[in-house]
Amino acid sequence: MNRLRRSLPPLATLLPFEAAARLESFTQAAAELSMTQAAVSRQIRALEDDLGLALFERRHRAVVLTAAGEELARAVASGLETMASSAETLRSRRDDDDIVLLAELYVAMYWLIPRLPAFHASHPDLRLRVNASTQPLSHAETAFDLALQCGTRPAGALTPIYSVPDAVFPVCSPAIAGQYSLTPADLADYDILHCRDDPKDGWLSWNDWLAGVGARVATPRGATFDNYPVVIQSALMGQGIALGWQRGLEHLIDTGQLVRPLAAAMNLPRGLSVYSAAPEAIDTNKQRVIDWLHAELVGA
Repeated sequence: MNRLRRSLPPLATLLPFEAAARLESFTQAAAELSMTQAAVSRQIRALEDDLGLALFERRHRAVVLTAAGEELARAVASGLETMASSAETLRSRRDDDDIVLLAELYVAMYWLIPRLPAFHASHPDLRLRVNASTQPLSHAETAFDLALQCGTRPAGALTPIYSVPDAVFPVCSPAIAGQYSLTPADLADYDILHCRDDPKDGWLSWNDWLAGVGARVATPRGATFDNYPVVIQSALMGQGIALGWQRGLEHLIDTGQLVRPLAAAMNLPRGLSVYSAAPEAIDTNKQRVIDWLHAELVGA
């Protein structure tokens, strides 16, 4: 420890130096670190004074690393990267008693959260942690034990433990249209709410739905949003007609906050699917969560 204290340069100088070396600009380094250019310059000058070496050649509107600067830049970048990786690993660690359920964001908001109090009451010994995401499982960015997502979306190499059917149909605020008051042809007269249509995302689009119910009408134009809960919020505010998944929006429909302006519906045999990240390692507690999800989904 004494050697480190004696030998290490001032630690506050390392991030400004790394950024300036990588970007070859004090100004850009300052912007990246939310510092002033003068503050970055002072930190690098302090580092040079500590080492007794020039690390940069100052040129007109540019800085270039010296040979000593290049050597230090490699060492600092490697060291900071090692520390960053270690910190990320530590942050991602969790208590082994936690069961992480990764749920599609709209499913978490509209289907899962209302049921969690009953889950905790009936399973007081289980620690369920819910992570919500708009990304399909094929692009999951966090570790999980179990997952719940629309069965039409990609899941990578995972196969569902089980799936339950769902139905998709247009929904809107009752201020927009009445129950079963429209036909597909009438949609052209209304604002239509779209979720970003990315074929790799596996999200059902209006094109898919119209084709699925056999409606030979052009896809209506309207606002496009990058995630489904925002689409539903827009529909709740009376801004247009959206596609609704019955299981996820059941409560909003039952309470009259949303209505079905069209009778047509597209049935999905694999509407909602439950997955395990490690099917070969499902212990008793994870199985209890799986069984609870199944009971809720089958009874829904």
